[in-house]
Amino acid sequence: MCDIAAMPTATTPTGIDLYYETIGSPADPPLLLVMGYGSQMIAWPRGFSELLAAGGRFVIEFDNRDSGLSSKLDGAKVDAEAVMAAARAGDLARARELVPYTLSDLADDCLAVLDALGIDRAHVLGASMGGMIAQQLAIEHEDRLLSLVSMFSNTGEPGVGQPTPEALEALLTPSPLTRAAYIEASSAKAMIWASRRYGDRARGEALAAESFDRGIYPDGVTRQLAAMLASGSRVDGLRALELPTLVIHGLDDTLIGPDGGERTAELIPGARLMLVEDMGHDRPEPLWPILTEAILLHTSREGAIPNIIRAP
Repeated sequence: MCDIAAMPTATTPTGIDLYYETIGSPADPPLLLVMGYGSQMIAWPRGFSELLAAGGRFVIEFDNRDSGLSSKLDGAKVDAEAVMAAARAGDLARARELVPYTLSDLADDCLAVLDALGIDRAHVLGASMGGMIAQQLAIEHEDRLLSLVSMFSNTGEPGVGQPTPEALEALLTPSPLTRAAYIEASSAKAMIWASRRYGDRARGEALAAESFDRGIYPDGVTRQLAAMLASGSRVDGLRALELPTLVIHGLDDTLIGPDGGERTAELIPGARLMLVEDMGHDRPEPLWPILTEAILLHTSREGAIPNIIRAP
């Protein structure tokens, strides 16, 4: 067991501890990385983050609540099917009554991490659900962001940026709770939405093993799903943003369709859209150079970023 009191943590006003790590120099512009649904901060490949740090960014990674080494909301029961039914019926008020937290609360967690580090404003990069959190953070606390990068995410609108039936089934299928079975099932799922050209089963197995050993938490996965369902559309908020924004999406993405990224860029005034060939719902190592270059260019506001990036 890890002693969370001995680890770098940020504490929210409601008493939730968020484990974080940093890479690079605190003298460089801060770049907060926000991870996605059911994933721990280690899902950011360390080499990817190190490239960003080498490019002159102070990179901050953290575990969302209900994942990894951050606080778990033990005992906070949620009926995901009831939340889904309320959301589908358009009754978001009812859906929010059924959940312990929403994307707004997860966005506030980001602020707690920045506050713990004494950072007033940061560049924020969110992937998948992390992109939704980053968007919500920008909508509610635009003054705390230097820029926004939304990676393979969507706008919360029904019918936009949706998974294929196979990806949805895999996403909603609970993972086994024994180590070997968990590694097998998780890596198999990841291959469904991985880049077709660069999908790496061995890398997926290694991440699944590290995640299991660090601590998996199925109840938290359910609550994170409920948070997304209960939060609804971000269309109006995105339209009102006046923030430098880069939207990145892989054309191979089967978990959140590329139209999710296209719609995000369409809504945010002045947003840059970067569609990446041969990239799915992952960050394969052969694409790290072009992805990190685009992020570094965006967060420096220097240079042009092509709309479609062709893989090497």
